[in-house]
Amino acid sequence: MQQNEKIDETEPTAAERAAATAALRSAVSAGDLPAARAAIERGADLERRDEQGRTPLVIATKENRVELAVLLLEAGADPNAKDDIEDSAFLYAGAEGLDEILRATLEHGADVASTNRYGGTALIPAAEHGHVSTAEILIAAGVPLDHVNNLGWTALHEAVVLGTGSEGHVAVVRALLEAGADPELPDGNGVAPRDLAIAHGHANLVAEIDRALAS
Repeated sequence: MQQNEKIDETEPTAAERAAATAALRSAVSAGDLPAARAAIERGADLERRDEQGRTPLVIATKENRVELAVLLLEAGADPNAKDDIEDSAFLYAGAEGLDEILRATLEHGADVASTNRYGGTALIPAAEHGHVSTAEILIAAGVPLDHVNNLGWTALHEAVVLGTGSEGHVAVVRALLEAGADPELPDGNGVAPRDLAIAHGHANLVAEIDRALAS
């Protein structure tokens, strides 16, 4: 019995680990949770990248496979590992409004100040897309409100300039301003958020900014 226990505790060989790693990639791509769990138990490399630089966690996130992403995170996968286009599980989940995966990455050490290929935080594309609940999660997590990306825009600027003025964008702008985003911070061209909202015909966003300026 003791001998069997010793065998069970033996580290997998390089060949066994490579096979488990390949099995994990296949399982994640297929959305096969039991197979992924088995591969992890056999010692699969959680950070092995594919030809696009994606870890299994990034692949699972981009397919919105919530249970797989959570399994990988609980097994120790890095929520900050980026692929070749600088998407991490955390950044992609934030940008695309994948709230369940986003929360899981935050629970497992996501870097809230990390940036994407445009030099922006996860909050900036979330604001652009009008993902209200996502923006609220990121604000509560402490993502910098006035971070400026490579285009010279903050989350507030992107919600105004690239948004549609929808109810979602109004709610995001309100959440940003109530959390303390600077309503007077100009963009890279020196244009203030209120003037940007006027230029894009978003009277509802102008009203939100005016409310913040008056408070």
